[in-house]
Amino acid sequence: MAVLRLGPGEGLHYEYDPPGDAGQSFVFVNALTGNTGMWQAEIGPALRAAGYGTLAYNLRGQQDSPYAPDTRLDDGLVADDLARLLQAVAPPRAILVGLSIGGLFAARAWLRGAAAEGLVLINTLRRPGPRLDWINRAMVRAVATGGLQLLMDLYLPLLVGEEKLSALRPTCLGEAPYQPLDPAHGHMNLLTWAAEADWDLPYERLDLPVLVMTGLQDRVFYDRAAVAALAARLPKARQLTLDNAGHLVPLERPAETVRALRDFAEGL
Repeated sequence: MAVLRLGPGEGLHYEYDPPGDAGQSFVFVNALTGNTGMWQAEIGPALRAAGYGTLAYNLRGQQDSPYAPDTRLDDGLVADDLARLLQAVAPPRAILVGLSIGGLFAARAWLRGAAAEGLVLINTLRRPGPRLDWINRAMVRAVATGGLQLLMDLYLPLLVGEEKLSALRPTCLGEAPYQPLDPAHGHMNLLTWAAEADWDLPYERLDLPVLVMTGLQDRVFYDRAAVAALAARLPKARQLTLDNAGHLVPLERPAETVRALRDFAEGL
């Protein structure tokens, strides 16, 4: 296990495999409660078999990435952490792939000078407003009341398509009582400060090739008009919509994700 040390008791767990013949490296940026396992189960191995490099890591506060209790894990710090990881590991010809708010972190890292030749935003585009603020703060209250299990039980039917929902059913809606998430847990810190995240990106300044991937079965964050308007502000964007997936596209449709990433990389 490799860890990039960021300070006393703080660091980033990462898993890096350099590229082969393809010469490009995919860098995966988690959502708030994710981990490297989502990328490494099928997507990473398939890309490496095709000659690409991969860099998967856990945000500060996620599994095996320690953080100090008084550290504010906000969007600026997470973006800076990604920039530091890219500088330290230096994956050749990096393509940043962010899921949900992970796309926001990736975009901000590039805007702050991180080296990358492409950016993939998976269900990232959303417009700030009362609805988004309500959702973000309700998630914090949910985990404070019943932990991540309550959060999943409430939101999964709205986030993922029915096919994946059926597969996830045995691990959810159990009989055990809900337990509040420890206030000192990294996920609580990330969720709390995500409610304060600045989603008003200067999209016109993202002057690199961008692939916007959207799962149409996402009934929480997807807003057709907002995605269209924000994507139109990206200077070099192409869009891919998946009508058979929801918010968690890499988990729901890994083979289609691999195909989309390879097509995007080959076009750079």
